[in-house]
Amino acid sequence: MTDVATERSTAPRRGMTQADKKRLAVGLLFISPWIVGFFLFLLYPMASSFYYSLCRYPVLKPPEFIGLGNYARLIHDEYFWKALGNTAFMFIELPLMVVLGLSLALLLNQAVRGMPFFRTVFYLPAIVPIVASAMLWLWIYNPEYGLANVVLTKLHLPNLRWLVDPRTSKLSFIVMDTWAVGAGMIIYLASLQGVPEHLFEAAELDGAGAWHKLIHVILPSISPVVLFMVIMGMIGLFQYFTQAWIMTAPRGGPEYSTLFYALYLFQNGFEYFRMGYACAMAWILFAVILGATVLILKTSQRWVYYEESR
Repeated sequence: MTDVATERSTAPRRGMTQADKKRLAVGLLFISPWIVGFFLFLLYPMASSFYYSLCRYPVLKPPEFIGLGNYARLIHDEYFWKALGNTAFMFIELPLMVVLGLSLALLLNQAVRGMPFFRTVFYLPAIVPIVASAMLWLWIYNPEYGLANVVLTKLHLPNLRWLVDPRTSKLSFIVMDTWAVGAGMIIYLASLQGVPEHLFEAAELDGAGAWHKLIHVILPSISPVVLFMVIMGMIGLFQYFTQAWIMTAPRGGPEYSTLFYALYLFQNGFEYFRMGYACAMAWILFAVILGATVLILKTSQRWVYYEESR
């Protein structure tokens, strides 16, 4: 065996044959749409965005290189910090959506008659376009005749001014987002149905009740899915834009209370024509999301249970 290995290692490397070159050319031809798309729609825009972040670029005039001027200016921009704070507030929603989505999935995972109907009903709001749901919730939150205050009146609770009050404007978005919890529910439900049945049987033999099954069987089994939902939810909250743009445009709610980071970035780029400034904000957002994702992945080693480690 040693002689064969030595012979193979010392043998001169054979060049590519005509057949190899043909297979390589066919392979490159098949992946060429992806290669073109990667350079044209990802790498080039990213490189351009980074260059413009170092420029004063009013869009209608050529960019002027100013180094780190945009980044230094952001430090003294009170609206930048306001937008960052408003976005950070929305992270209250992240654990709420995880708990609600998982709880709903656990309920809809029971073998009860008519369950497909209930699953459909809870999932339907998730497929409603964001624009349509935002218009609907604008009516619901109307302080004069909206459904939300009608319900509060029925419950003998004081009415709220919802989106027109800076104390409740961000809370209004959080309540509205729970309406579409079915999107996460359907993913949790799929993961719950993939939990091996023999784990439940082993837990029952050990005398485990419903709570202990949840803690020691279900949650560890679906923990990779929970990790995925946490990361995707975190990225979505950092980019919270459409609802705020439709419902509180153009400045982001009373006293800028719903001026979220993505909304302020959009305003700088496409309303104030400060594209270089907006690009600098985009790269800061990229760095923050990257750092938060790495931090979550680091901590996940303590609570995520992978199949390979069993």
